[in-house]
Amino acid sequence: MSEKKEIIHIPSSELEIMMAIWEADGPVVRTYIDEKLAEKNWQPTTILKFLSRLTEKGFLKCDPAASGKKNLYTPLITEEEYLAFESGSVLGKFCGRSVKALVANLYENNTIDDSELDELQKFIESAKKK
Repeated sequence: MSEKKEIIHIPSSELEIMMAIWEADGPVVRTYIDEKLAEKNWQPTTILKFLSRLTEKGFLKCDPAASGKKNLYTPLITEEEYLAFESGSVLGKFCGRSVKALVANLYENNTIDDSELDELQKFIESAKKK
């Protein structure tokens, strides 16, 4: 039996680090994140602080000095798991668990356009056939 993971909302800065790690599709060292998020101009100590927080929150596993003298960070929460958590959270908080209300709000606020609605319609039709 697989263990149910406790997932919590993380701040956008920590999410950016997780997204870089998920994109790597495997364990990474801090310098990889430094390079990937160079445009942020974050100091190495700032990135280390975020990595430490993500480790404490159960998003990452840190293997000390697993890659020579550098810590190796491995994701424990997948991008799909986090997306499912956040999607449910957004629906619950803002739309009364209604997907229709969410899509209507996105459309009315010009967050999505007609072409994206067409994509969504195709997805719905495909999903119904399964």
